[in-house]
Amino acid sequence: MRSCKEMAMRWGISERRVSEFCKEGKIPGAVKAGRQWMIPDHAARPSDQRVVTGKYSKNGAGERKKPLPVGISDYIRAQAEYYYVDKTLLIREFLDRKAFVSLFTRPRRFGKTLNMDMLRVFFETSKEDTSRYFTDKAIWKCGAEYREHQGRYPVIFLTFKDVKYNSWEAAFTKIAELLQEEFGRHSELADSDKLEPYEKEYFRKILGGQVTEVELSASLQKLSKMLAAHYGKAPVIIIDEYDTPIQEGYSKEYYDEIVGFMRILFSGAFKDNRYLSYGFLTGILRIAQESIFSGLNNLSVNSVMDEEYDGFFGFTEAEVREMLDYYGVPEREEEIRSWYDGYLFGQKEIFNPWSVINYISRGCLAQAYWVHTGKNEILEDVLRTASDDIIEKLHALLQGERVIARIDQNVVYRSLTEEPSNIYSLLLVAGYLKTLKKELQGDGTWLCEVSVPNREIAVVYKSEILSHLVQIGAMGRAAANKIAESLYAADTAKLQDGIAEYMERTISFYDAGAEGFYHGLMLGLVALMDTQYRIRSNRESGDGRYDICLFPRSAKYPGIIMELKWGRDLKDEELDALSADALDQISRKGYDTEMREEGAGDILKIGIAFSGKRLKIRTV
Repeated sequence: MRSCKEMAMRWGISERRVSEFCKEGKIPGAVKAGRQWMIPDHAARPSDQRVVTGKYSKNGAGERKKPLPVGISDYIRAQAEYYYVDKTLLIREFLDRKAFVSLFTRPRRFGKTLNMDMLRVFFETSKEDTSRYFTDKAIWKCGAEYREHQGRYPVIFLTFKDVKYNSWEAAFTKIAELLQEEFGRHSELADSDKLEPYEKEYFRKILGGQVTEVELSASLQKLSKMLAAHYGKAPVIIIDEYDTPIQEGYSKEYYDEIVGFMRILFSGAFKDNRYLSYGFLTGILRIAQESIFSGLNNLSVNSVMDEEYDGFFGFTEAEVREMLDYYGVPEREEEIRSWYDGYLFGQKEIFNPWSVINYISRGCLAQAYWVHTGKNEILEDVLRTASDDIIEKLHALLQGERVIARIDQNVVYRSLTEEPSNIYSLLLVAGYLKTLKKELQGDGTWLCEVSVPNREIAVVYKSEILSHLVQIGAMGRAAANKIAESLYAADTAKLQDGIAEYMERTISFYDAGAEGFYHGLMLGLVALMDTQYRIRSNRESGDGRYDICLFPRSAKYPGIIMELKWGRDLKDEELDALSADALDQISRKGYDTEMREEGAGDILKIGIAFSGKRLKIRTV
């Protein structure tokens, strides 16, 4: 008989995986001796249906599988070299609707760039026969009326996803380079006998990088006119991640400059441009009210609230199930659903594609992948002005509760800080929320019941949202850990030290003084602890409303009730008396009623009094 460690070395897999095989009964003759499994010498390695990066096997047959397209947004490469989820029916959907200019808004990393490149390859005229990239795809089976559009149009393609700079000068330089590259991609125009001399001169100026801001703002309109003249066919214009420069301009304080430039650039491309066959744009926010698309009456906007195109961005349930079967891990469906499913686009449930392909390609390791793909500085600005009600709702969402929110799809960047309740609109379109119920209002907004989509986004809330509410960093996490340890040990002195230390180091940030402020502070620190608790706040129980309750998920932990009080410029004895009053209020008003009804045994009652940076804690 051999140990798991010995067999792991023989089979070239981890000791933990060998132990799992034993537990699952996949190794005949394996027996447990104490805490260790012992395995017969002659035992054969079971078929491991998990995916191992770079070596994809199914049913133990050693069949080579295509790798997953992590970070691949090149359609030709993705469909040829990687596992490709066929989204080409997006072309049929569009051609059936014949929208002149289409704007698709979806969260980051939901396949927008890959889909736009797919449209480029399909529509673009080329010396190469690009139909071969579609003959085995779903669109090719839809009939000649769709196939006749393949390779028939000149195409202008720009992606602004990397225009992320701290100044307008740097952003303008990058946009100029992108347009220079796109003009260079159409080098056939330089010697075209169908263009006027002044058009060729403008073309050379763009290639030489010698244009002014005014001249560059007309570049899309001029390029589309030149392409139409050269090919005898008006081009298709595709703009990917159109709002990235605008978001950067807002957060880096060159908002007016970028909006002014983009308004003219897009107006020339899409408004009354008779040299345009079709236009496509993608982004996260629909910001028509910024006047970027002022007067563009032919714009068809498709957002996460709309049913049209609902299955073309992100993975559907059927697509994920087929992928799991292909890689031989169908048993992982429940786990992958709990972590990465839950988005609702229109009426279709959608999985996060970035996270799904990372999960499978990394051996079905469940963790938060999407959180590392970008950040929202706009979110930070909004959270700085969040009201107590918003903070409470964000914590409720983190605990798996549903909240009612008004969603305005026409939210303007400036209104995000002017009206903090617009944060829910931002969270929804950015991928942090899903709609469970929705009702269209007379003013065009939606009244929605929203929740956190899945476990991954719950993790993201901690790192991207709650961290802003309590200015978390290495020091904040240390404070949260100290608070967690003190609560588990019912150590009042350590709990008081942890909170006091945190407040002392962040007093420049926490310069407010009101009970609601301290309530938000404690909620943030408690929620960041990653404890075995469900956290509820400001709920009715007994004869009143408690401040914070931590309901144990396991009977081995005590229930915890916190009542908070605040006073200005209190002396030590006054602060002590206030904490005693807070503690007494928990029992006097029966705040433990709800917790006992849910089966909690031991309950730790904590009264906390604050005054400026100072606090006093009493427990029983």
